[in-house]
Amino acid sequence: MKATLVLDNGMRFEGTAFGCEKPAVGEVVFCTAMTGYPESLTDAAYAGQLLALTYPLVGNYGVPSHEVKELGLEKFFESNKIQVRGLIVTDYSEEYSHWNAAETLDAWMKREGVPGITGIDTRALTKALRNEGVMGGQIVIGDAQPSTVNAQPYDTVNYVAEVSCEAPVTYNEGAAKKVVLIDCGVKHSLIRSLVAHDLEVVRVPYDYDFTALNYDAVVVSAGPGNPNLYAATVGHIAKAMETAKPILGIGLGCQLMGLAAGAKVEKLKFGHHGANQPSRLTGSNSCYITNQNAGYAIVESTLPAGWKVLFTNMNDGAVDGIRHEEKPWIGTQFAPEACSRGYQKDNLMDDFVKLI
Repeated sequence: MKATLVLDNGMRFEGTAFGCEKPAVGEVVFCTAMTGYPESLTDAAYAGQLLALTYPLVGNYGVPSHEVKELGLEKFFESNKIQVRGLIVTDYSEEYSHWNAAETLDAWMKREGVPGITGIDTRALTKALRNEGVMGGQIVIGDAQPSTVNAQPYDTVNYVAEVSCEAPVTYNEGAAKKVVLIDCGVKHSLIRSLVAHDLEVVRVPYDYDFTALNYDAVVVSAGPGNPNLYAATVGHIAKAMETAKPILGIGLGCQLMGLAAGAKVEKLKFGHHGANQPSRLTGSNSCYITNQNAGYAIVESTLPAGWKVLFTNMNDGAVDGIRHEEKPWIGTQFAPEACSRGYQKDNLMDDFVKLI
């Protein structure tokens, strides 16, 4: 069936529908990763967005089984459902071949009610988003007309409330060290990484007051939406900063750390979405290729005394990481569990665990 992507600026891209044949509205962003669409689609940081993949061929290795579990979590996915509002690709492959594939991407999206559009020029779409910035858009099915009802602006919606856990959950209970994980839309790979470091992980809702708990460190996960909306989370992080216990913020979590420290956060023009974001370590010529999914960043000039920029994005000069000069507090825009040989030439997650 015919499908059309219509941007808020009037640009139209005509293609063919796949997945669930229904309309969808959301903020349109592009991701530059060449592989990993099952992980991207289930990354909660994409909640409320229409995701365009710049790599042209999508679907050729199918979708893994949802039955394989680890720690009670689906092993091959970053959450328990598709998080994007819709998927935009150049060439959807109806045939797939992969050792762990269990079904087609089309069948998975149909079952979860997520529409897709294929056969459009994602290169032209990406150029438009790079030039004008992220914007709203909608996928229209058949000959229907675009909705004239404006969707609620992305920056005003509390998407974290939609993707965070509803009650505390503990993993690897009984380990020597306990980490509180603030779930702002946590990826399952982060939980697995923390447990692999033999840590007890207490996953709590984003607005949960964890400060009275007995813990050794705090991790603030990545997630979707505007960090300026999550005042309760910022307040809890600020209270935790009254101690000297280690804190690690990732993506949205890094931005919330910045707000708790007193800095300001602004929206990026087109965001950092992909597995190939170049991030330079301050004071060195070392540049690391990182996995990111962030739409906002800390404003460097607003960092208070005692804080410094740890990483800088080499594409647009945005702050990619911060750290406190004395306290064991680190924040990165990128996912440390997915970035080998990062900060101080070791894996950043290893360095954080050493602080604990």
